[in-house]
Amino acid sequence: MGVAVVGVSLSGPLTALVVAPVLAIAFWRNAVGAAAMLPVLLARERSTLHGLRLRDLRSSAVAGLFLAAHFAAWLPSLNMTTVAASIALVTTTPIWTALAARIVGVRLPPAVWWGLVLAVLGAGLIAGVDVTVSWRAVAGDGLALLGAIAAGGYVLAGARARERLATSAYTVVCYSVCALVLAVAALLVDVPLWGFSARDWWLIAAITFVAQLLGHTLFNLVLSSVGPTVVSLAILLEVPGSLIVALVLLDQAPPLLALPGMVAVVVGVALVVRASRPTTLVEPAT
Repeated sequence: MGVAVVGVSLSGPLTALVVAPVLAIAFWRNAVGAAAMLPVLLARERSTLHGLRLRDLRSSAVAGLFLAAHFAAWLPSLNMTTVAASIALVTTTPIWTALAARIVGVRLPPAVWWGLVLAVLGAGLIAGVDVTVSWRAVAGDGLALLGAIAAGGYVLAGARARERLATSAYTVVCYSVCALVLAVAALLVDVPLWGFSARDWWLIAAITFVAQLLGHTLFNLVLSSVGPTVVSLAILLEVPGSLIVALVLLDQAPPLLALPGMVAVVVGVALVVRASRPTTLVEPAT
């Protein structure tokens, strides 16, 4: 799990270094991720495909749609606000999944509400500090939050999908749908998916390896053995991890006044994670 935390901590800073369009970055992350998991599915878990019907794949496809929305919203924010602020806000996914559970009638423990209040105050503090930086930074904060909300849909759909599918099958379907949606979006807005510099290709390859394969996929694989609470709490380590990596690679530090807001967000989300039901917990590592 430590390897997965390091992988996702590198994701944001490396993405901020890429000149290529964010839709292209997200497309190649997911396309290569799906291709890499296909041999695992065919070699180790092919028997789990027997008897599957089209409707059994529906939740995986929906998860892929939400994952595409997550990347489309979150990745641009990395170049609009600081990497640390973007990561802190996008990791609020458990807040949104808990609220979704409340909407459908699940009673939330008091600790969840305290965590929600703390995270909202923290997000407000980050945005308030970014107002003094630029409105572009505030817009980046908003996109990161939209990415977290979309990730909540990915989490909930993914939890349902894995009731019927093995992890590798779920991953292949989800990543494939995500890549397809991103490719169509790129086509519609005339964004190229190739023709980049060698430097960008190496960075995209590194992001795909450390974030998609060592991050997303490893967290999915250990989920059944360590449980969703541990995984969700481990993912929160991405916030300080990304801050350190951004400081080294980008020479970028968040405004000093934003740090208490980031701490409040992380502590608030941790409270929600500890008090929530397992199905509302796990978030996608970025």
